[in-house]
Amino acid sequence: MRVLGVDPGLTRCGVGVVEGVAGRPLTMLGVGVVRTPADAELGDRLVAVEQGIEAWLDEYSPGYVAVERVFAQHNVRTVMGTAQASAIAMLCAARRGIPVALHTPSEVKAAVTGSGRAEKAQVGAMVTRLLRLDAPPKPADAADALALAICHIWRAPAQNRLQQAVAAHRTSGAPGTPRTSGATGTSGTAAAPGASAAPRTSGASRAPRTLKGRTA
Repeated sequence: MRVLGVDPGLTRCGVGVVEGVAGRPLTMLGVGVVRTPADAELGDRLVAVEQGIEAWLDEYSPGYVAVERVFAQHNVRTVMGTAQASAIAMLCAARRGIPVALHTPSEVKAAVTGSGRAEKAQVGAMVTRLLRLDAPPKPADAADALALAICHIWRAPAQNRLQQAVAAHRTSGAPGTPRTSGATGTSGTAAAPGASAAPRTSGASRAPRTLKGRTA
């Protein structure tokens, strides 16, 4: 599995490519950041982010793209820029038919370090260890992008099993052939609408019994 992790941002958009499968050593194929000048027009910055991500997709041809899920922040300007860069990453992937997965920062931290409240330095240190790097990737956005890719590789098998279980449950719950009730005939075929069942015979309708040669 080859995953492009994207830590969205307008000034620095972290990108990193990791290859491997859960339970085995992972390999980093590339890491970096897509930068845009803070004084440029918003439209131009978004175009620059798009071009940068497209270049990474062209070079590494990932099978999946993992993007950090945007969460609420007190700084509205910052969260808006993050959301816009995130949308660009998802657009680039969707245009190529590449599946996109969103992971929250807590999910990524928990997957990589074991704690959803880990500091950035801890994330960088664990990324360095897991990918057998000489030093933590700089800046932190690059390390976060690699952490996103690692998180997706490790979580994908469980997510796939969950999706398969949900699909199987929906299939088993689909309407089937109606069950026949006790009102059906001996052949098991339901009676036609409006048709009444054959009357049951009572003791009064039976043939007369004879008693000592006389009719009862």
